[in-house]
This record gives sequence, structure tokens and C-alpha cells, in this order.
Amino acid sequence: MSTSHGYGRLVGFSDGVVAIAITLLILPLVDAASDFTGDVESFVVEHLGKLLVFFLSFAVIGNFWLVHHRMWDRVTGYTSGLLWSNLLWLLSIVFLPFPTALLASSAGPDRATYGLYVGTMVVTTAAELLMQWIIVRHPELQADDARGTLSVGGYVVSTGIMVFALLLAVIFPAFGLWGLALFALSGPVQGAIARSRKASS
Repeated sequence: MSTSHGYGRLVGFSDGVVAIAITLLILPLVDAASDFTGDVESFVVEHLGKLLVFFLSFAVIGNFWLVHHRMWDRVTGYTSGLLWSNLLWLLSIVFLPFPTALLASSAGPDRATYGLYVGTMVVTTAAELLMQWIIVRHPELQADDARGTLSVGGYVVSTGIMVFALLLAVIFPAFGLWGLALFALSGPVQGAIARSRKASS
């Protein structure tokens, strides 16, 4: 299961699924625009919430794809476990347009909608953590220039931050999705972990 042909198909399939999922985000706005008879300014004002949710989810999926791209750029093969954890990751990506649409049509703070939206991202980050764990445990999958340098620390931080954001969204729905702003801290924390790991080696 680690042939170059199979690996290329797996990565290409993953990229295609992400491209479709990120495209689906715009469809509710396209439908709204097709039935709108006013000017552009009126449309933007009336659908501002949907536009903001679209840009948020676009940025979220784009960031997840970048993480996935960097991860798979450091491996040259895969195992059945890595394949199935990648499918779990893809499932969460494909599912995200659904809570995005619910969030865009929500009239106010909705605990269930926030929980479903952020909870989907928890699954995504957990799947990333699982994939990285498998990669670290199988050095033979790693590219020569990455072998021995990979760790799960940054992915543990990302998953922990997302779980905390989920708790905030569910326990304090009035707080909304501001807990997702904490995800911006994952980059600096991962960098600090990488520097610490490099210094100790």
C-alpha cells in the first residue's frame, strides 16, 4: 500500500475532495444572489452574516489543507491506518459546509449549531493528530530530509485548543465563535515546541 502510484492517487484524491468541499461553501450565497433583485450594496448588507461565515469557513478549510499539505509533503508512503485516518479527516472537511450553512441561517446564538460547527473542527484536528502519530511511529514512511525530526507536539496543541474552543462555544453560546481566535496561538506554540525539540537534540 506504499507504492508511489497509490500514494499519488491518495494525495490527489484528498486535494480533490477538499477543493469540492471549499467550493460548496459559496453555493448558499449563489442561491441567494439568484433570487435577489436589489443592488449589490443591499445584498451585502442583507447577507453580511452569510458572507462572514463563508469567509471564516473558507479560511478554516484553507488552513486545514495547508496543514495536511505540509504533513503529506514529508512522507513518501502510507499504511492502512494512515489511509483510514486520512478518510476521517476528509469526512470532517466534507461535512463542514453543513454546519456552515446552519450557522449562516441561525438567527442568534445557538448552542447546538456552534457545537456542531466547532465540533467538526475538533474531529479534523484529532484526525491530523492521529495521522501525525502514525507517521512518527513509522519512520519508513518519512521523507529522508524529515526522518527523525517529526513530532506530535504541535498537533496535540492544536487539538487541545480546538477542544477548548468547543467548550467555550457550548457553555457560553453568547461568546459565539470567538474561541476560534485561540487557534491563532497554535502556530507560535508549535514553533516554540519545535525550537525546544531542536535545542534538546
